[in-house]
Amino acid sequence: MSQVVIRKATRKDLPVLLEFEQAIVEVERQFDPTLAAAGVSYYDLAGMLDTAEVELLVAEIDHTVIGSGYARLEDSKVYLKHRRHAYLGFMYVVPDRRGTGVNQQIIAALARWAEAQDVRELRLDVYHDNQAAVKAYEKVGFRRHLTEMRRGL
Repeated sequence: MSQVVIRKATRKDLPVLLEFEQAIVEVERQFDPTLAAAGVSYYDLAGMLDTAEVELLVAEIDHTVIGSGYARLEDSKVYLKHRRHAYLGFMYVVPDRRGTGVNQQIIAALARWAEAQDVRELRLDVYHDNQAAVKAYEKVGFRRHLTEMRRGL
């Protein structure tokens, strides 16, 4: 069996990363009725490649990209114990590779990068009703922390 390789994303990866972004949007539509009907783009992927504040990684097998994720350095609220944290996002694994530990490998690599930046706190957002994602994040040590609530008018 081929081995998963986790590496920094490059400009050559942008076409597949843009496909991943739209796949994420489509999955999240079922959890978020406030998403626009068309033209949704969450990330400035090209910009992420150009800043030292973001580590954008891909997972690949046999030179085929099968997953992605990023860590972005952010200033924490002044009342928290930690000055900075790394915010994780763009976590995606192609459907036929889910459940094989790829997401865990990406998160582990992002955690190593965050530690190298002297950051000791990882944060991410996940839709409350996306139980598959919640379970996947809990499996690698994340715990539920806050619940954001909304009400349409």
